Amino acid sequence: MAEHRTLRQIFAAPLVVAVLSGIGLVTALVGDGVWDMVSWLSLTLPILLYVFFVKIRSRRS
Repeated sequence: MAEHRTLRQIFAAPLVVAVLSGIGLVTALVGDGVWDMVSWLSLTLPILLYVFFVKIRSRRS
């Protein structure tokens, strides 16, 4: 039986990814130089997480 999780536990990680993606989109519009690096790093995170979890899922099956 699965353990009961609170809403905070369920939505904590997606909220962090959403906030970082929002920061990446805003910094891409704000400026150049360091802002571009911040935007690239924060917008790459969801892609890396997707690849990571797809690989984990494919190893389990």
